[in-house]
Amino acid sequence: MTPPLLSVVVIGRNEGARLTRCLQSVALLRTVPGPIEVIYADSNSTDGSPARAGEMGAIVLEVNPVRPTAAIGRNAGWRAARGEYVMFLDGDTIVHPDFAATAIQALSDAKVAIVWGHRREIRPQDSLYNRVLDLDWIYAPGDTEFCGGDAVMRRAVLSDADGYDENLIAGEEPEMCRRVRAKGWRILHIDVPMTGHDLAMTRWGQYWKRATRAGYAYAQVSARFRGTGDPFWEDDRRRNISRGRFWIGLWALCALASLVTLTIWGVAFAAMVTTALALRSAWKARWKCGDPLTLILYGYHSHLQQIPILIGQWQYARDVRQGQTRGLIEYKEPAP
Repeated sequence: MTPPLLSVVVIGRNEGARLTRCLQSVALLRTVPGPIEVIYADSNSTDGSPARAGEMGAIVLEVNPVRPTAAIGRNAGWRAARGEYVMFLDGDTIVHPDFAATAIQALSDAKVAIVWGHRREIRPQDSLYNRVLDLDWIYAPGDTEFCGGDAVMRRAVLSDADGYDENLIAGEEPEMCRRVRAKGWRILHIDVPMTGHDLAMTRWGQYWKRATRAGYAYAQVSARFRGTGDPFWEDDRRRNISRGRFWIGLWALCALASLVTLTIWGVAFAAMVTTALALRSAWKARWKCGDPLTLILYGYHSHLQQIPILIGQWQYARDVRQGQTRGLIEYKEPAP
């Protein structure tokens, strides 16, 4: 029996040296049962990424859309792929050498369509943002509702689902996974290392923009399935609206109280409430990390990110009312 071909689809936009590192990691994959083809789908890079990938032996696709999205690159990649299995990678990741083989073995279960593992930050020590957001990648293993951008999938399932929705600027993986699950397939998160990710976040503006994009995705994806038997992300959307309004209202009222009374007590009260809830969230997340300081910072992040996420939802609602189409929300700067 001929071993199955694995197609590795890497997407990128101005990843520079990060792309080189990603493709080098693909070349180090081991114990994969069959041959491997590597496809790089580039979205309007201006840093020479297509030439860089071609020199490293990848099949290069330049999609060059007017409105670039990750979904467009991924669709171009899997549609050009010849493999029975497709492994998707972002250009800012490094794949673990054993993940592909382990994922293909998990796909021997005929009901499993998608397999993914643990993604972690490569350099969490570089900034507080990297350190905290590293915990956002940690999920318990087992059956899940969705996967992230890195995963191994059956090509036949991608074809049956008609791939990713290219109109989404974010959240395209969970949206497609929702449609895949509706057809009776399973999505499996396995307890093994999958990829290292280079968030490269050093500024507050990047953090804010990334959270805003998440809110936009919550609103846009949940709107697709509202009123169905499986209103995907609708609870998340409503929960964020309540929490985001709470935090805006709390800090606004307490700041106003401090101004009126010419004391710090209003702001101090808001800070105490924020800290108490952050500590509670840190305690709940202790299974993710053993470092108390990281957990406390993660607790603050879990609550305060609700404000930019809510703003992202408001931006989506405004775009719908005005009939506008928003372009890609990029938080990462081009790599050198």
